[in-house]
Amino acid sequence: MRNPIGRFAVSLMLAGLVACTPVSENVQSASGENIEQPPVLRIAIIGDRTGGHRPDVFEDALHKIHNMQPDLVLSVGDLVEGYIKDEKELARQWNEVEAELQKFGSRFHAVPGNHDYSNAVMARIWRERRGPAYWSLVKDDVLILGLSTEDPPIPLPQSAMEGHVRLQQAMARDPVGTQKRILEATRGTEKGAKPGEVSISSEQVSYFRKVLADNASPRWTFILMHKPAWAYESAEFQELEALLADRPYTVIAGHEHYYDYAARNGRDYLTLGTTGGVWLKDGPGKVDHFLWVAVGEGEPTFSNIEIDGIFDRKGG
Repeated sequence: MRNPIGRFAVSLMLAGLVACTPVSENVQSASGENIEQPPVLRIAIIGDRTGGHRPDVFEDALHKIHNMQPDLVLSVGDLVEGYIKDEKELARQWNEVEAELQKFGSRFHAVPGNHDYSNAVMARIWRERRGPAYWSLVKDDVLILGLSTEDPPIPLPQSAMEGHVRLQQAMARDPVGTQKRILEATRGTEKGAKPGEVSISSEQVSYFRKVLADNASPRWTFILMHKPAWAYESAEFQELEALLADRPYTVIAGHEHYYDYAARNGRDYLTLGTTGGVWLKDGPGKVDHFLWVAVGEGEPTFSNIEIDGIFDRKGG
């Protein structure tokens, strides 16, 4: 797979993405009439932060995204390390993350990841802080479905929880060395979905069936989720795909900590890399980035922007 992100290209295109993107535009038809074009909707989508996050990457990304002034900022989940029931520690983790997210206000929306929503305590805290586990919104005639792949929560085995704690401790002591050892241990492994399962309730399918019926012809539909449900052979997700079959749409997920692209049902299915999360395998998809989507007339454009490729007027 080719590297999805070019640093040089990023620095050249930022002015066009940010400063020169019109809110709306009038063009003339052949008869001289003014035809109003739909507004350009600019969306930044961030990848996984956790699994033993690397210091300062997430914060740097959010600062740079804020400077680019998107209309919406979306997250594929795994915002906190989680996998615990200690409410005091969970509050500390969420306070740390939300202090960075507050700059986006109501423009920010997230779906829960397995780290955010792995037991009843974390599910309750998510609802208190972030609202429903699954949701939908329409902005500028663009429909976004926030799908939960953790509905209901999937408990992690005790051994895996203990391993996650050890990984966090190792990353806190020596993030560079620990990350290097992880990549050395996984070198040569075949790319594929991480182990586990996807959980999508029948109530969630019914909710999205109604949302799609109520929004039959938006100019585009995006499906945001944490785990790439198509890689887990989820029957519930396949039912949702059937409901989407007659409309243009794009599916965007995370969880794998590795950028990947798939064409499925004639549509684009994107799995984001990390926005500060630990890297689990080497290769061209091992990258800290965010996805910049511009929805104007016709099909959306997608630009993967490497965080280190963005710098301000003072230089890199």
